[in-house]
Amino acid sequence: MLAVFVLAIVVIIVAWYLLAGRLREPGPTPPGPTPTPSSQPASCPDVMFLSIPGTWESSSNDDPYNPHANPISLMLSVTGPLRAQFPDNRLEVYTVPYVAQFSNPIAIPPDGQASYNNSRTEGTARATNVLAERYKECPLTNYVIAGFSQGAVIAGDIAAQIGAGNGPIPADRVLGVTVIADGRRTGETGPTDPVQVGTVTGVGAEVALRGINVPGISMTGPRPGGFGSLAPKVNSICAPGDMICDAPREALNPVNAIGSLQALIRSAGNPVHALYATNTVDANGTTATQWTVNWAADLIEKAPYPPHS
Repeated sequence: MLAVFVLAIVVIIVAWYLLAGRLREPGPTPPGPTPTPSSQPASCPDVMFLSIPGTWESSSNDDPYNPHANPISLMLSVTGPLRAQFPDNRLEVYTVPYVAQFSNPIAIPPDGQASYNNSRTEGTARATNVLAERYKECPLTNYVIAGFSQGAVIAGDIAAQIGAGNGPIPADRVLGVTVIADGRRTGETGPTDPVQVGTVTGVGAEVALRGINVPGISMTGPRPGGFGSLAPKVNSICAPGDMICDAPREALNPVNAIGSLQALIRSAGNPVHALYATNTVDANGTTATQWTVNWAADLIEKAPYPPHS
């Protein structure tokens, strides 16, 4: 009888892991070496702005050109002003549609959401695919990439691949990257680390919880190799006290995995994490979203005007 009970528990745990999904981080997807053409199709934008929303701010079937899954998505505070400032032939704004959820693995009853692993995997695949497709169609288009929260982790992971020469587009086509509340933030300032906007002393939750692996949640730690050659073009914004990106290095103890993960899940909805449209990043009172809009607009204004045929 005891053996049957133990077997049943093992089956339940295995099924739990399988249903929650394994994390599939971006693999090497370098574009093949091709001669740079002298022009590109008239339908191609000069610049593509790739926006990756955060947890609970998108959906798998959202419209990438007119996103409406969450009308108060933080990234809309960035893409809206940019879309209004530049014509379509100059700038394509593409908001990655993905499930954007973070299921609580021990919720009883189950909360019905997609796991973090499945959500992050879908977001990464969709962002990578659209970059690869646009580069194939429009070889002279340049790119600006930005993401918030879970979207910042995805944007950062793709930027790290690009900086290592293994991404879907060449590094020299990337004008810049900004990650807001990046869960894999290290807080370091070495040659492969991003430019820190503002001053916080903590680290991302995935760094603090590195090595924890429960059904549907894999904490992957810092990005090996950082952002590589792309590092000088990458900006990291984090608000003091936001546990997603400013967790004390020892506060989320992997020994207490369940308690630590509960703290992480609660922090996804904490007031600090939800206020990047009002949190300031400099002495001038510039908010995180205003800073991102100004930064992106400057890059777009100065970007090349590729010939079209």
